[in-house]
Amino acid sequence: MAKINFKPLADRVLVEPTEAEEKTSSGIIIPDTAKEKPQKGKIVAVGNGTKDEKITVKVGEIVLYGKYSGTEINIDGTDYLIMKESDIFGIV
Repeated sequence: MAKINFKPLADRVLVEPTEAEEKTSSGIIIPDTAKEKPQKGKIVAVGNGTKDEKITVKVGEIVLYGKYSGTEINIDGTDYLIMKESDIFGIV
């Protein structure tokens, strides 16, 4: 993975979502129109936190977040989500 030239501010984190499932466990192929939006991703960059709240996640951790959390952005041709740390449910 190439180094990202992006630094989130305050309590924001940059997440690279995992790919949506292509097949079910029984082998049925899921069409693009029926795929669920991923709710898991890898932390790529973190902000410094605020004076009251420090950032608790680290770069490289896999996290779970809300289905509609964050804002989609594209950096150097790769899609990412930028969100507040409070939108993250937990670390996997």
